[in-house]
Amino acid sequence: MYREMKLRRHYEKPSEKKAREKAAAVRRARKLERKRAERDGNK
Repeated sequence: MYREMKLRRHYEKPSEKKAREKAAAVRRARKLERKRAERDGNK
């Protein structure tokens, strides 16, 4: 929520928005992969 408020304070170019969203997707994918590896590694 706070992140969204911060983003709306200034204009974001479409290219910047795309780069930010891609970086967020990469972070989510890495986090998911880490959790999956952790779960499989413990068994």
